[in-house]
Amino acid sequence: MPRLLLIGILVCSALCSVAQHRLWYTRPATIWEEALPIGNGHLGAMIYGGDLEEEIQFNEETLWTGEPRSYDQPGAYRYLDSIRTLLDKGKQREAEALAMEHFMGQKSISEDNTAWLSAIGKERANTSGAASSMFDDKAWKNISVPAYEGWEEVGLEGLDGAVWFRTTFTLTAEDLKSAWVLDLNKVREQDFTYINGHLVGHTIGDQEKRNYEIPKRLLQEGKNTVAVQVINLAGKGGIAGYKDTKQQIGLRNDGGRLISLVGQWKYWIQDANVPKVGTYQASYQPFGSLRLMFPEGETEAYTRTLDLDRGTATVNYQQNGVHFSRTYIANYPDNAIAIRLSADQPNQVSFRLTLDSKHANRRIFRVDDQTLAITVKVKGGVLEATSFVTVNTKGGKIFEREGFLHIEGANQAEVLVTGATNFKNFKELEPNYFVTAQRHHSKVRSMSFKRLMVRHEEDYRKLFGRFDIQLGETAADSLPTDERLHHFLSNEDPALVALYVQYGRYLQIASSRKSTQPANLQGIWNHQLEPSWGSKYTTNINLEMNYWPTEMFSLNELHAPLFQMIQDLSETGRKTAQEYYRARGWVLHHNTDIWRGTAPINNSNHGIWPTGGAWLVTHLWEHYRYNQDPKFIQQYYNIIKGATLFFKDVLVKDDKTGWYVSSPSNSPENGGLVKGPTMDHQIIRALFRIFVASADLVGKDKSLRDSIGNMIPAIAPNQIGKYGQLQEWMTDIDDPENKHRHVSHLWGLHPGNEINADDTPELVDAAKQSLRMRGDDGTGWSLAWKINFWARLHDAAHTYKMIKMLLRPAGKAGGSYPNLFDAHPPFQIDGNFGGAAGIGEMLLQSHASYIDVLPALPEELGTGSVTGFRARGGFDCSFQWDQQQLKTLQIRSNAGKELRLRYQNKTIKLPTQKGKVYLFDSKLNLIK
Repeated sequence: MPRLLLIGILVCSALCSVAQHRLWYTRPATIWEEALPIGNGHLGAMIYGGDLEEEIQFNEETLWTGEPRSYDQPGAYRYLDSIRTLLDKGKQREAEALAMEHFMGQKSISEDNTAWLSAIGKERANTSGAASSMFDDKAWKNISVPAYEGWEEVGLEGLDGAVWFRTTFTLTAEDLKSAWVLDLNKVREQDFTYINGHLVGHTIGDQEKRNYEIPKRLLQEGKNTVAVQVINLAGKGGIAGYKDTKQQIGLRNDGGRLISLVGQWKYWIQDANVPKVGTYQASYQPFGSLRLMFPEGETEAYTRTLDLDRGTATVNYQQNGVHFSRTYIANYPDNAIAIRLSADQPNQVSFRLTLDSKHANRRIFRVDDQTLAITVKVKGGVLEATSFVTVNTKGGKIFEREGFLHIEGANQAEVLVTGATNFKNFKELEPNYFVTAQRHHSKVRSMSFKRLMVRHEEDYRKLFGRFDIQLGETAADSLPTDERLHHFLSNEDPALVALYVQYGRYLQIASSRKSTQPANLQGIWNHQLEPSWGSKYTTNINLEMNYWPTEMFSLNELHAPLFQMIQDLSETGRKTAQEYYRARGWVLHHNTDIWRGTAPINNSNHGIWPTGGAWLVTHLWEHYRYNQDPKFIQQYYNIIKGATLFFKDVLVKDDKTGWYVSSPSNSPENGGLVKGPTMDHQIIRALFRIFVASADLVGKDKSLRDSIGNMIPAIAPNQIGKYGQLQEWMTDIDDPENKHRHVSHLWGLHPGNEINADDTPELVDAAKQSLRMRGDDGTGWSLAWKINFWARLHDAAHTYKMIKMLLRPAGKAGGSYPNLFDAHPPFQIDGNFGGAAGIGEMLLQSHASYIDVLPALPEELGTGSVTGFRARGGFDCSFQWDQQQLKTLQIRSNAGKELRLRYQNKTIKLPTQKGKVYLFDSKLNLIK
């Protein structure tokens, strides 16, 4: 009877999931964060779903800035001991200054800009030029000022150079009696600011405030002119103003009156031909957009849907009695994006189609009457890319004219998109990529949409269909997704929590597949030439968080791109270990990119963090723990050993305590350059334990294994501070008012496992106190990490509180955009993956001594079921609960290991046979 009951549960689960596994909306997207993502690991696209004009913005995984090069600073090791000595003496600022000068990575080549700066300065010297109050700027265009995220956000994307801005303000005779200050706050990155033709201020640096006192003699009754020359050599540009838009730029007098200058200004691009500026690392780039224009019509009954069960996006609406439908897929087996357009009446499918790109160096060309192509070259880099789009029709006619494909009176149309770049690997380019891309497109264009769909669904469902989660239903299930987010603020919607988990799984399938790059900071989706943080790989949590849900949610193959990256990084990291530390093995600091840079970047106060590679190694071990395949460890053993050898060489003895410590380093990205951050020691202990177990598993390096084993207890331990908190550093200096987004010193709680209730209950209490001190709020990914923390602490109510915060509508702090993308803000996909994993941690944990069932289940999720949840030790788990109580539990043993189960206060240990299924009741009694 129990077995039949479980089968019934699974059938119901499968039927119910169809309705729940979708995002849907009643209008087209108007901004990128409302568009719907599709992807196959190689190609990603965002579907806006317009009824009159459609945009499909697309990316190719290997289109980045930069080029193959060494990121290492030759001879940096010569300064290592001096930096350590300064830190030992408490001279942090001096250590950071020395490290900034000699211990950071190399930037790419910069060109001499002296002549260019002199040339653009001539306009400032022109008394009747752009700075003059008499200058006629009527021919200039308008732009919105300020733009905190840069002029890229308001129409000047991809622009670097010198740009003039002008506006006016009016003063009365009474106003002239006051003293006035012009407040522009921040400018990206250099300004020359004029009032009525006279220079009142010049500042360099995008973090410097612009508060310029205006001499009274320069002001006049009536109209006055502000002119600003902004010089931006790289990155975001413009008059930034304040992040909080309630604070306005403008003129303030000594009486507190504000004359706002927020609004439309005139602008003129003086010179955009900027000499090259070196960068530490590369940035992920958008490719282009496919644009479809449809005949005018009155739209009714519009819906836009992302079906997670099928991996498809759809748009449906009616116009003039005709029902129009569009279906979008990103097919992995054939590496193509395909779109089918249809109508329920004959000869009604008509539209124009073209390709576009933000890259200045682009060429759109006709291949034949059914095919267009676009080639783009990345600014200041070596990569180029080509995309082909072919339209096949049933009925009607098709022809090319002036860069557009015209489709008229068809019964159905199928749009097929492919794309490729000249990237071969992190060391070399592919010179003949165009020919290969042509050949690939020729194969795809011969396939029908139906065939591509069949192959897509067969491939996709093998992955997505392994796991299901049901958390109950409410009336909110029928709401559009954007409305559900707002509804969830004050109402319960357990099915939305389940949807978030499945959406995270969908996004990983769409952005991380065999032979692709790993999911980056935005997965595989990006629409900006200057994406935040380069949309690259931040390895002090964000890259790792992307792969937290992979194993638990039955997507273990999707770890493969990360493992290949680790292999690449172990190669480049060997050189960095030599140049910076004269150490064996390999090292990775806090960031990397497609060219696999491993040296410290950005700033010495956070960029010198040597444990990125060690953290990545834990993913290799976690994969083994879930899958129990010794051959996997054999394959990656030398990488594990290399990471271990690095820290064997680099750890130093602290004179005061005698402990082994990591120096120099930092606690990401908080507190500056230090000796001995807690997070480092937690990760290094985990790495050393992994090496000892791996060496034992493969039967190698006994003497090294024993030596490393002896070092583990000598590494600086976790310490409890004066507030009862887990110390973030070796010294007890934690500030209870510090609300920093990183809570790095709790790594040992999650994703590590050395802090757990079975072995270290006192550290569990200290970790909880650290979380209380840090506070709940944070950026999106920070909220996601805290969900995992509180779940590991078995605090169900607090875990659920954090889920509610992650699933609130995006604002100034973290939350979720209408398309459920995680908001840092801006969008970072790590919050989606980390949040999904955190929900999983509420339901099942297997990191410590036992598989814990429902360890942090809140009452709001009191009824539900899960199938296909994987646990460490090689177990597949399916279970159901009601009124917060376990009902049934089914476990399949994939490796024949001992099963150790815990539910509430009951534990069992059971030897298992490989391939056998075990069924338990609500008290963990073995039924079969």
